[in-house]
Amino acid sequence: MKDMPPAVALKVDVDTFVGTRDGIPNLLRILLQFGIRATFYFSLGPDNSGKAIRRIFHRGFLSKMLRTRAPSMYGVRTLLYGTLLPAPMIGEGLPDVMRSVQLAGHEVGIHCWDHVRWHDYLSRFPKQTTFRELDQARTSFEEIFGQRARSTAAPGWTVSADSLEIQDRMELSHCSDARGTGPFFPAMAGRRFSTLQIPTTWPTMDELLGENGITLDTINDHYLQLLQPGLNVHTIHAELEGNALSSTFIELLQRLAERNVRYLTLAEVADEFGAHAPSCELGMKYIAGRAMPVAIQGAPIL
Repeated sequence: MKDMPPAVALKVDVDTFVGTRDGIPNLLRILLQFGIRATFYFSLGPDNSGKAIRRIFHRGFLSKMLRTRAPSMYGVRTLLYGTLLPAPMIGEGLPDVMRSVQLAGHEVGIHCWDHVRWHDYLSRFPKQTTFRELDQARTSFEEIFGQRARSTAAPGWTVSADSLEIQDRMELSHCSDARGTGPFFPAMAGRRFSTLQIPTTWPTMDELLGENGITLDTINDHYLQLLQPGLNVHTIHAELEGNALSSTFIELLQRLAERNVRYLTLAEVADEFGAHAPSCELGMKYIAGRAMPVAIQGAPIL
């Protein structure tokens, strides 16, 4: 891919009720302005964002909350959902907003049922619980869109061998559960899986801001330095790029337009790059800017 012009796939994670209600319409307007089609992954069950406070005992969580100014980014109500405020049901409450994404020509897929529960407890789930979380999300997705999901993307890039097995059973086209360098077929815990993984290749805004002197004024300089020939996969969040960080995101798209990048949905990435994807190890590891481990693409399996 070194001789190819740069292509960018925008993966939009929608984590919360407010991100769905407010962030999605803003992102749709921005993407329409630039003529870009992206891939959106929806949280479909309860917004229990307030329960994420339990991560305060994980290394780096509190510092991340402070350096990213989380209360102002996400809103105080979101940070209380599931604790002092009842958890709103996202898919049940906002189906028309989700359908508007598909009507605008974007790819749609499953992020999760309960974002916080999956992110924080997947490693402890028995297989039946993992199945139930995905099955609830699948049922809600089918009710909203009238078709089965073709793709999923795990909250916080958090996976297990069981979740990968269940994704295989769902007969998905592709998933985007990992961080890495290019499309691959995953192997984990001595098991190989058949669903193509399209990993995020760039760090997210909330991982970069406040680290190594990076600010809102310099973060897009950093992203342009990361732009490589071939495939670049950038995960954005409806809660950030669709709200508080929208102007910074617009500037990034303007600067990428000057580089004449082409944009792909993840379905188009699967069609274009999937046929020759290697099998690679997949493991949960810590990376800079995140308080909890994420799924990392490892070495190819010969």
